[in-house]
Amino acid sequence: MAGIGHRRGHDSSDGSVAGERTGNVAVTAWPDLADALVAELVASGKVSAPEWQAAMREVPRHEFVPKFYELRDREWREVTPESEPVRWLERVYTNKPLVTQLGELHHGGIGPTSSSSAPSLMARMLEALDLHDTHTVLEIGTGTGYNAALLAHRLGDERVFSVDIDPNLVDAARQRLRHAGYEPHLAAADGAGGWPDDAVRFDRLIATCAVNRVPPAWLRQTRAGGLVLVDLKVGTSAGNLVALHSNGDGTGQGHFLDGHSAFMLMRGETHPPISGYPQRNRRQAHRRHTSVMEERPWESPVWWFLACLSMPPGVRFGYTLHPVTEQPAAVSLSCPDGSWCEVSLEVTRDGRAVWESGPSYLWSAVEQARDIWTAHDQPEWSRLGLTVTAGEHLVWIDGPTGPRWVLPPSSSVVGAPPPGECSAERGDGGHHEQQECE
Repeated sequence: MAGIGHRRGHDSSDGSVAGERTGNVAVTAWPDLADALVAELVASGKVSAPEWQAAMREVPRHEFVPKFYELRDREWREVTPESEPVRWLERVYTNKPLVTQLGELHHGGIGPTSSSSAPSLMARMLEALDLHDTHTVLEIGTGTGYNAALLAHRLGDERVFSVDIDPNLVDAARQRLRHAGYEPHLAAADGAGGWPDDAVRFDRLIATCAVNRVPPAWLRQTRAGGLVLVDLKVGTSAGNLVALHSNGDGTGQGHFLDGHSAFMLMRGETHPPISGYPQRNRRQAHRRHTSVMEERPWESPVWWFLACLSMPPGVRFGYTLHPVTEQPAAVSLSCPDGSWCEVSLEVTRDGRAVWESGPSYLWSAVEQARDIWTAHDQPEWSRLGLTVTAGEHLVWIDGPTGPRWVLPPSSSVVGAPPPGECSAERGDGGHHEQQECE
């Protein structure tokens, strides 16, 4: 193993023992908690490589998460060593993502703007990078600095680069990294442009944020044959991690990874509009029936992803509630371009009633995607791939000559509704629309 970074009991520059105390709270139990977390990840098959097991045991995660936020009773509450010492430390060493920063969201509300990902997701991505001792790696999204510390533990400081658009996050991460015994290269810059010095080239690039299109700089700054690992999201719950082999010229190709990922959208990416979704009036819609019995297609990740590839950007989903019982009566999909559909939950001998209107028939896209997905034996993520060229993103099944979808140059990505911010509003015909929370 190339990088030997912080060890338990490593003496810090001020003479204290790094990792033993945060604020006024003793955290000497952290090595046992870290061991238990790694044992859990190993047992569940989330991490297997010895070098990453060692890194997750020996890098003190609590030093990178001095506080986090939890949603309680629809309000964000700060958890610190001073406010809830036991809960703080135990949560830091559980396999859960932690919200580490709140800020104003694009719709104007307050919500998460930075987080520390679940350790299982970190481990899966780090193993997927297939790092070798001589590799250099660029991380997009420094965040707390914990992931950069894991990389530095594996490769050594000089081979790890990390960039974040938020200078405050970068400054805080730099201090935490130094205290833990690491000094990788950090920069405050827009991650869409990659590393600020465009002449630098990397063997691996890992993005800890979601994008709706892969920025050309990421593939250009990655050497030919190198790997770019990124969470591609084209809609709500629509997308996953894809590992692209770079051609060194801003183009690349690779497969999606099995499993699930749910990163925050990279700041600067196109967001959905706050308003402008159509009012739904069944009297003005095309009515037909569908044989699709699945009520929530968004719960079938590959099928839903394929459906969103043929929908306008900004699709959101939810239920229409019955005006009397206020129980779900139909599934609804809608887009800012005026497209919408409702699909009755009632099953008749003709199937389920569908009402569609607007420039695109949204449920038709769901049906067509299901037909293709079923005809190809319901492929898992790893049978899907992505080709990125100078002019387009091409998604395919079983190779670029198989079924394929061309994505437009840019698109809106709709993330999950902010926690605690689902709303109900009255629609046409006395119905209510309930936006679905994930």
